Amino acid sequence: MTDMTAKVTTLSNGLTVATEAMPHLATASVGVWIGTGSRNEHVGEHGVSHLLEHMAFKGTSRRNAREIAEEIEAVGGEINAATSVETTAYYARILEDDVTLAVDILADILNDSVFDPDELEREQHVIVQEIGAAHDTPEDLVFDRLQECAFPDQAIGRPILGTPETVRSFGKRELTTYLGDNYRGPAMVLAAAGSVRHEAIVDMARERFSGLAEARTRSVEVARYRGGEWREERDLQEAQVTMAFEGRRYTSPDHYAAQVLASTLGGGMSSRLFQEIREKHGLCYSISAFHWAFADTGLFGLHAATGEDDLVNLMPMIVDEIVRAISDISAAEVSRAKAQMRAGMLMSLESPAARAGQLGRQILVHGRPLQLGEILGKIDSVDVDQVRRLAHEVFRTSRPSVALIGPVDGALRAEEIAARLHAAG
Repeated sequence: MTDMTAKVTTLSNGLTVATEAMPHLATASVGVWIGTGSRNEHVGEHGVSHLLEHMAFKGTSRRNAREIAEEIEAVGGEINAATSVETTAYYARILEDDVTLAVDILADILNDSVFDPDELEREQHVIVQEIGAAHDTPEDLVFDRLQECAFPDQAIGRPILGTPETVRSFGKRELTTYLGDNYRGPAMVLAAAGSVRHEAIVDMARERFSGLAEARTRSVEVARYRGGEWREERDLQEAQVTMAFEGRRYTSPDHYAAQVLASTLGGGMSSRLFQEIREKHGLCYSISAFHWAFADTGLFGLHAATGEDDLVNLMPMIVDEIVRAISDISAAEVSRAKAQMRAGMLMSLESPAARAGQLGRQILVHGRPLQLGEILGKIDSVDVDQVRRLAHEVFRTSRPSVALIGPVDGALRAEEIAARLHAAG
């Protein structure tokens, strides 16, 4: 195992350029990661981050929407983008000879999008359809509602897509203002991995991203975890069940312990929830645990899908497993979870796209790339006492968040879950 050998240069306007050479490859991944997402939206801007991501591909003064797609695909490449709660990413996968083209297109769509009114109207219609599709997909919608329960009346708790009303309300002025306020050098990372040369990428960045503003004008509201409940009765075959508790931020000393706890509880077929609830009692088809980290908080959650008849037994059994985990998670379970995390990380690093994405996100969160040995060392340092202590803090000191969709009349209430957790203590 060799450590990562990232090279980093910060330009005068604050843009960070980071590269990871993988000389044995004939391909590369390059992208721009921006430290802004749905939680950066002010009141009245709900959904503008995602709409802006879509509109970036709809034409510049040099290329129309079709030309953007055709130029990258003419060389066998791919270009895409994604919006999350705290970041937006625009990225391309190409052959090594086409890195210059990819950087040029990325710079073009980020610096010179024209936001044509006809294209904007069409894309608003597409996103409204996307919102409708999400509403019709219970296994996706339930996670949006869970986030809203955890962080009510806050940007961090709102669905990334926005609402039909807010999306339709945006014009060129709103897009331009949001872009100008948030897409600034200090909040952006140009990251590349694969068959790339650092100096060449830096030269391209200086040429194509020199016009970025240097200072950032917006602050982000501090997240306040609250907890609560949302349920929707629907005539479905399965009930979608989620519950969550306050987790840990990216930079918390317990960040990796939270990932280990999630893996131990519901990270695979050997996890507690899968073995006890799915395999032993057959109460659901799928069950899992997860931990989402943010800049200043986190969300530790569980998800299961089950039939109406099994729901009445499913949720109490989940709570019982949580209670047992607080006191009797074993060293063997922690060791197995850490092995899964190590293997998953090492396997992902075989992909230049994964390496570029990791570079971009790490610099936005930590201000620098993390060495592989440093990350593995933090995972290895997690022990059973830390995981048990964290389980106690997570499950007994924060109010549960609960979101359910389907035939959920017999589901436990958030207050009942809290009472069961505290009574067992």
